[in-house]
Amino acid sequence: MAPLRRARRQPGDGPAKLFGRGHGPLGHRGPGPLKEACIMSVSIIGAGNVGMALARAFTRAGESVVLGVPQPAKVAEAVAALGERARVGSVDEAIDASDLVILAVPHAATAAIAQSRPDWQGRVLVDATNPLAPGLAGLTVGTSTSAAEELARLASGARVVKAFNTTGAENMADARYPQGAPFMPVCGDDAEARRRVLTLATLIGFDAVDAGPLSAARYLEPWAMVWIHLAFRQGLGRQFAFGLMRRG
Repeated sequence: MAPLRRARRQPGDGPAKLFGRGHGPLGHRGPGPLKEACIMSVSIIGAGNVGMALARAFTRAGESVVLGVPQPAKVAEAVAALGERARVGSVDEAIDASDLVILAVPHAATAAIAQSRPDWQGRVLVDATNPLAPGLAGLTVGTSTSAAEELARLASGARVVKAFNTTGAENMADARYPQGAPFMPVCGDDAEARRRVLTLATLIGFDAVDAGPLSAARYLEPWAMVWIHLAFRQGLGRQFAFGLMRRG
């Protein structure tokens, strides 16, 4: 298997050097304080607008990131530009590199990725996709199920969490707004996996909100369509985000 590509690689680098160690609170699985834990890296499958935006935000926040794509050489230069905390390799290499994997690919590609492993071995699998109909005409899945729930059925042994699907890539790359942090709902059936993703979203500047079980993705995916509709149909453009206001 070919090694992951990096900006500078020394002969004999082992896994610890190759992937680095994260500096954020994302790998906690025990009873100790969440803020003291770390993981080897965050893996992102896909290097399009969303994947690169998240990678930029995570590396800026101090996390190590491994991007997985079918043809790593095509994005090696762009990933190298993110700095020493970013790596790129094959999809399998990226999955192997971390126990938290974000799917930032078109929804149509998720089933094949989910079924590429007979057992995800307890990895947190974050679904950042939306099942968009052609021409952004709506969603192809919904009402009685969701894309995230269908993913969970296919990804044996994965702890699926829905997040990073309700706003545009520009907001994921830079969540800073003068009025406050943008709203980022997170849902999943595994409480510890959900907590890790909430922490990850907070780390890159979002007001992360626990939306409960994975079935709540039935609401989060249509909520993404609200942002898409306003951005593209109603002319608001991509430089806006939703916020959550609280009394008291």
